[in-house]
Amino acid sequence: MDTERKIRIAIQKSGRLYDDSIKILKECGIDINTGINKLKAEASNFPMEVFLFRDDDIPQYVQDGVADIGIVGENVLVEKEKDVKVIEKLGFGKCRLSIAIPKTMSYKGASDLNGLKIATTYKTILSGFLKKEKIKAEIHEISGSVEIAPSIGLANAICDLVSSGSTLFMNGLKEVEVIFKSEAVLVQNKSLTKKQLALVDKLLFRMQAVKKSKKNKYILLNAPNTNLDKILKILPGMRSPTILPLAEKGWSSVHSVVNEDKFWEIIEALKANGAQGILVVPIEKMIV
Repeated sequence: MDTERKIRIAIQKSGRLYDDSIKILKECGIDINTGINKLKAEASNFPMEVFLFRDDDIPQYVQDGVADIGIVGENVLVEKEKDVKVIEKLGFGKCRLSIAIPKTMSYKGASDLNGLKIATTYKTILSGFLKKEKIKAEIHEISGSVEIAPSIGLANAICDLVSSGSTLFMNGLKEVEVIFKSEAVLVQNKSLTKKQLALVDKLLFRMQAVKKSKKNKYILLNAPNTNLDKILKILPGMRSPTILPLAEKGWSSVHSVVNEDKFWEIIEALKANGAQGILVVPIEKMIV
């Protein structure tokens, strides 16, 4: 079998990135049957093999060429310091690496960390932060259950991943410093052949179309022709909005794409300028 005819992708075999990694591949139209306890699967309609690994191992496997590409959290990638290329931020798996201390401890700023013992599984990232802030603190590297370290006397503070903050709250801790923000990224081995890179480009094209669709909404509205110029200025669209005359004289139907970040501001401005019957439709794929 010519291995260059397939691209090998490594994803997390369980945990917070697994579901979203499988989801984005399926949204790209790639059918994968991972099954139960399978560590390798093959796509039925795209030249791809999927390897399921521990997240900590993915940067190493991509660097060594066991996998051609991989989906991994930026936090893991930076911590492991492997020589791979980041080719796309994927927009899911967002979290932050933060320092937390007991609720009873006062905190005025980063200098209060001087002299403390900080428990973490992210020694590299934490070391970089402490060096940058010129803080002298002892790092106690542990694996798992970092949040209980202060309560059992193992450390004064912790440095760990935070999403909602509920785990910290339950363990009597408060978040005081965000030292790193992370999301899932697509990484690539730096020594791929032209054939392999062509397959990566095909996958990347699909992923970018899926990502763009999630950030935008398709809207349709009825607008009085007297206010059409004002409404068109509010709706730039991808190039320009589509305008169709309505059966009722003096009115037009306007179609456009709106970025989700400014969605409600734009809707309010449209209504203020006489837009009616505004219909919002999700976009499945967006190719520009």
